[in-house]
Amino acid sequence: MITRSARAAIGPSPLALPELRQLTRRIAAEVRAGLHDVTVDPDRRWYRLLSSDGYVDVWLISWAREQGAELHDHAGSLGALTVVRGALTEHRWAPNKGTLRTRALRTGASVAFGRGHVHDVMNTAEAPAVSVHAYSPPLTAMSYYQVEPGGLLRRTRSELTTEPEKATA
Repeated sequence: MITRSARAAIGPSPLALPELRQLTRRIAAEVRAGLHDVTVDPDRRWYRLLSSDGYVDVWLISWAREQGAELHDHAGSLGALTVVRGALTEHRWAPNKGTLRTRALRTGASVAFGRGHVHDVMNTAEAPAVSVHAYSPPLTAMSYYQVEPGGLLRRTRSELTTEPEKATA
């Protein structure tokens, strides 16, 4: 996934947002080419760790209708995702507006997010969706949030984790 020369140049630092985004795009192309099997489970969001090297984890995730992730952050990790097929809806916290902003992520869409990014992701479409996610450094913790009346974001809990985007359905 990452060459030795690239690793030497990176050192112990996490990958930058443009690198993470490019990585998810490359792996998404591999998924579209049939190089990675995908399972869609109607009862539980399916995911598989594709790669982990201490600098970055890459996850393949499928989302049946109404499967989503709780409103959360990624602790000290940077992240990116690319939608392989289908469509996802992201609700992301806009601190300057005190509200959640919504964006549709359709097939081929890629987004990157830095530390402090709070969002949830969900498949609201009829057809299943598939996405590739990368986190650098690899996820170790996530905090979960609730939007309070008056536009306040309240952390409800924090958890140590090695899994991506905790499922809500």
